[in-house]
Amino acid sequence: MAKGRGGYQGGMPGNMNNLMKQAQRMQRQMEEASKELEEKEVTATAGGGTVEVTVSGKKEVLKVKLSEEVVDPDDIEMLEDLIVAATNEALRKMEDLSQESMNKITGGLGGGFPF
Repeated sequence: MAKGRGGYQGGMPGNMNNLMKQAQRMQRQMEEASKELEEKEVTATAGGGTVEVTVSGKKEVLKVKLSEEVVDPDDIEMLEDLIVAATNEALRKMEDLSQESMNKITGGLGGGFPF
C-alpha cells in the first residue's frame, strides 16, 4: 500500500461549479420560456369547425365560439361533447407547445429537475 494517496483529489470542485452554472443558466432559460408561453394562445376546433375553443399558455379557456348550426336545443348533449372535445384538444396543443419549448432548452432530457 502506498501512503500519501488518501482520498480523491481530482478537479471535482471546478466541475461541480461549472455544472451548477449550467443548471442555473438552464433554469433561467426555462423561466423565460415559461413566461413566453403564458402569453401564447392556442385554438382548436371540433365538429368540423362548428365549435372553437382558445386557451392561454396558463391553460385557461379564453374564448368559446359556436356556429349557429351547432346550437340545437333538442341536442344539448352533442354541443356539450363538442365543447369538451375542442377544449381538450386546445389544452393538448398547448401542452405539446410547452413540451417542445422545454425540450429545446433541456435537449430532450425531460422534466424531473428539482429547480
